[in-house]
Amino acid sequence: MEFDLFNIIHQYSYFGIFLLLALGIIGLPIPDEILLATVGYFIFAGDLPALPAVLSAFLGAITGITGSYYFGNICGKPLLKKLGPKFGISEEKIDKTQNFFLKYGKSALFFGYFMPGIRHLTAYFAGMYSLNWRQFALYAYSGALFWCSFFIVIGYQLAGRWALVMEVIHKVGLFAFTIVILCIVAWLIFKPKNKGSYSNGWFK
Repeated sequence: MEFDLFNIIHQYSYFGIFLLLALGIIGLPIPDEILLATVGYFIFAGDLPALPAVLSAFLGAITGITGSYYFGNICGKPLLKKLGPKFGISEEKIDKTQNFFLKYGKSALFFGYFMPGIRHLTAYFAGMYSLNWRQFALYAYSGALFWCSFFIVIGYQLAGRWALVMEVIHKVGLFAFTIVILCIVAWLIFKPKNKGSYSNGWFK
């Protein structure tokens, strides 16, 4: 896969970076972190100027996540309301989930990039639950810039040492997953107990 990424970036340059990141964020099985680390290697080797390379990666990431947001916004809720009852998901549960996401989901948009699988869903849920576009853009786009820059720097600093790059990617993903789990556990322990709160009876 690294060999293929090298060839794609070498042949298509910025357009290849943009397209692969956009498709990877949408959900295609593209190793996004390895792609970004490969971009960092090309910058280290002097084959790509840093600023245009980072910009093309950032634009690809926000294109993909914006597409997921609008798909969720247009198709997500109608599909959920149509298919939800077949799986025991009532409208009441959908509304509670929406309230929960609108309150806590914004941070998931930022940190979700670091967890494969999660980053493909956060924008979809944000659109489905009608998160305000400005709030979506603030968290999703700043998260994209941080995520792209982080792994490009990793690729630059560890140029060519792919075993070490893979180890860093694994540890970062595990750390982000642990943080999210701890946040969920903390919410379950300290969630409001008053009857008027939507969180009361969340799992009932």
